[in-house]
Amino acid sequence: MIRKLPPFYPTIPTDSSIRTPPQLSSLLPLYKFRNLPFPSSSSSSSLSSPSSSPRTQMAATHNAAPATAVATAARRRRKMKKLVVVMGPTGSGKSKLSIDLATRFFPNSEIINSDKIQVYRGLDITTNKISMHDRRGVPHHFLGVFDPDIDFTPSDFRSLAPKTIAQIISRRNVPFVVGGSNSFIHSLLAKDFNPDIDVFEESGPVDSISSELRYECCFIWVDVSPPVLNQYLDDRVDDMLDSGMFEELSEYFAAEGFSGSSEPDSESVSRTGLRKAIGVPEFERYFKKHGGRCGESSEGDDVEERMSYEGAVKAIKDNTCKLAKRQVGKILRLRDAGWDLQRVDATEAFRAAMVTSKAGKRATEIWEKTVVEPSVKIVSRFLME
Repeated sequence: MIRKLPPFYPTIPTDSSIRTPPQLSSLLPLYKFRNLPFPSSSSSSSLSSPSSSPRTQMAATHNAAPATAVATAARRRRKMKKLVVVMGPTGSGKSKLSIDLATRFFPNSEIINSDKIQVYRGLDITTNKISMHDRRGVPHHFLGVFDPDIDFTPSDFRSLAPKTIAQIISRRNVPFVVGGSNSFIHSLLAKDFNPDIDVFEESGPVDSISSELRYECCFIWVDVSPPVLNQYLDDRVDDMLDSGMFEELSEYFAAEGFSGSSEPDSESVSRTGLRKAIGVPEFERYFKKHGGRCGESSEGDDVEERMSYEGAVKAIKDNTCKLAKRQVGKILRLRDAGWDLQRVDATEAFRAAMVTSKAGKRATEIWEKTVVEPSVKIVSRFLME
């Protein structure tokens, strides 16, 4: 039996109870990569030896060319600013993983939100923003800070986020870019970016995506099998409603009004800012007709109102699953374009969390083994390069 479960945040041990897996113990000091010296470039060359024969000098010259090219490329990479990118479809555990990494293994980290809806102020439950409690003291940027009535575009993100990245690095900290909006990730990182071209259009050529990046990046792609993720996303919507999503939307529409369209949930309706959030168009028709009277089933409820409510909930679930599918498609295009995405599979951890009410400890163990441990190794190697 698949049970309804709370948002997938298996119990995170307190600092005093954390037990680092033995195979990761040697990697913990690596987060202080900023203090590691780079290999010296002052080593002597065989070309400078007066005793070298002409044949030896010719061989050394022949071998020096590729070695010099490698060294030049290495120096170029060292000049590029490093950042870690945690990506994946909605609900896949990106925020949880980034907090696990930042609090337990790389404590000099700061997170830049790259979810294009969570950048806006308001509707924290509906947009599923990570709570202050779950942030566990890790600094977050671009989260719930922009005017909800304007459009914050990929071009805006490309323009503003580098300033925050530079500030984080100036504090000798590691920037983590975390979120599911691949249009934001692409706009920020691609060396060549044209805001008028949709590089994620399926009919378009993959080579329209720039394979050259503005930063030296470590990509972690958190993936979950679609059937498992879809079940989890359905359950998450129910939990969001239990947590006050309906009441939050009721207050939102009372304060902000409606779109003015007779078909508010139609894709043809032009929306800006926070009104694009899944949950807003789906419930607008309900609130227009019924107000914020109920939304909960009880004896004597109006049948039509109840059907309208259930229709809105179903639409939210369907649209959330469709969003996840689109996001995976965009990730695959980035990979096919040559972006070096390191995939970690969280399927078994999600499956364990949903199968039984006693799965908390087991799900956490699987999450640690299949998601956290490989991610720590990936990031550690990257920071050491």
